[in-house]
Amino acid sequence: MLAEIRIESLGAIGAAIAEFDGGLTVLTGETGAGKTMVVTGLHLLGGARADSTKVRSGADRAVVEGRFLTAELSDVVTTRINEMLDSSGAERDDDGSVIAARSVSREGPSRAYLGGRSVPAKSLSGFTNELLTLHGQNDQLRLLRPDQQRAALDRYADVAANLRRYRTLRDEWLAARRDLDDRHRRARELTQEADRLHFALNEIDLVAPQPGEDDALVDDIHRMSELDSLRDAVQTARAKLSGAVDDADSADGFSAANAVGQARSVLENTDDAALKTLAGQLGGALAVLVDVTGELGHFLSELPSDARTLEAKLARQAELRTLTRKYAADIDGVLAWARESRERLAQLDVSEETLTELERRVDALHAKVVDAAQALTKVRVKAAKGLSKAVTAELSGLAMAGAEFTIAVAPLEAGAEDSAPLTLPSGTVVHAGRDGVDSVDFGFAPHRGSDILPLNKSASGGELSRVMLALEVVLAASTEGTTMVFDEVDAGVGGRAAVQIGRRLARLARTHQVIVVTHLPQVAAYADVHLVVDGPASGGDRAKSSGVRRLDDGSRVAELARMLAGLGESDSGRAHARELLDAARCDREKAS
Repeated sequence: MLAEIRIESLGAIGAAIAEFDGGLTVLTGETGAGKTMVVTGLHLLGGARADSTKVRSGADRAVVEGRFLTAELSDVVTTRINEMLDSSGAERDDDGSVIAARSVSREGPSRAYLGGRSVPAKSLSGFTNELLTLHGQNDQLRLLRPDQQRAALDRYADVAANLRRYRTLRDEWLAARRDLDDRHRRARELTQEADRLHFALNEIDLVAPQPGEDDALVDDIHRMSELDSLRDAVQTARAKLSGAVDDADSADGFSAANAVGQARSVLENTDDAALKTLAGQLGGALAVLVDVTGELGHFLSELPSDARTLEAKLARQAELRTLTRKYAADIDGVLAWARESRERLAQLDVSEETLTELERRVDALHAKVVDAAQALTKVRVKAAKGLSKAVTAELSGLAMAGAEFTIAVAPLEAGAEDSAPLTLPSGTVVHAGRDGVDSVDFGFAPHRGSDILPLNKSASGGELSRVMLALEVVLAASTEGTTMVFDEVDAGVGGRAAVQIGRRLARLARTHQVIVVTHLPQVAAYADVHLVVDGPASGGDRAKSSGVRRLDDGSRVAELARMLAGLGESDSGRAHARELLDAARCDREKAS
């Protein structure tokens, strides 16, 4: 429920606060006072496009802030709202309410806030759309669009489960169909690509490179190119450490290992503890010398003695470079390219067997989509009868006893080059749109005996207002507990029809919070709460701003008298206004 709205510098309103209760609230006021700016503010909270021209003259920005109570909503809606608040980091006020706000700069940019946090306008819209349903004269025009007519029928029919199944199968069918078409269209190109991949992978497999092999070869080749100098260095080092040399003439009889061993023995034979400690350290050094000597011998034995070994490694390096020139910068990259190419090759199967299998899958999915589409159509056709009957009955209660409202559900036939043609069992080819294969058309006959024509050709502005209100009354059960806002839904209506609209809005207010901007006293008389927007009338002081005040019973009589014919100060006007209020109260008491 909307508990309060605060508006600053929006249109005619300089600064105003309006508080709302449950039930039916009406907003009235002179033309130009700013009544519609309240609805404009709610549209901004609903995520509507910000219009900088709505910022009041002399102000830098307009601000709209709404406080919403969510305690009386259904568990499903409450769960969705809590998830949205959590995901955006928004917080509730101490009383459990949620503050939503929108600011519009004169320079153009707007900012949205939810629960004290800055959020995208889309997030704000997601929150408020769970709580608010806004109806203005533009919404009546949208009712003439086929997609809006289908959406209204789907609200009544509760097609969520059927539509979800249909969309899932349709997405799978279209994906498989695109894959099949792509394979047929690109068969030669894909075959050539597969041949190139086969050739490349065979070339890589014949070389059989190992991870990091190119780097290891570089080290080996570098070592082998300096083979003589390496052999001399190792032999000399071994001779210095152990005296072991291959050329007896070069031996000088000195061995580092023997010298260290003799020094250790001398120190160990003393009685001095410090020298014995040093002897132990020399023992460790002797062990290192022995180990290094052994490793040098092993290194020397591993050095190739045949020049053909270097030639073999150079030849292997050339093979690897053939691969790195073609496929990647190094061998690890070549191996990665090969893995990706094998995966790609698995997707390029254009054999007859693969195409036949894919065709069978497309056909199977087509059959499933047809089944899901027909199930969705069946639900809509059944619901169309019930909704047509219910809306016609509501129109009778809105002083249109002879009117008839119909809903036609027909196949949405496919075009010549349709992107999603679906063949029904009857042989009819329909367009498989995201919302099904049905076109939904509202028909209307304003009088008994007149022809039923499409709604956009047969309904006047006042009749269209009543059709929309009748629809909302019938569909209200699906949005119980939310706030419904009507901006001059009674446009083009008067007399007995206006009384009936007031009665229907009061009935709707038993299960919803209903806020109505109206110029009809017959409608305003049914309100639980009457708010008036005070401001400069046309021709008045344009610098003066509008404000919103709540009327008591005495003030309501004066306002209704003004609305009747500008007779706010006359006794006859007040008497007529009291009569209206009394009649509305009696009517509501009977209905309850």
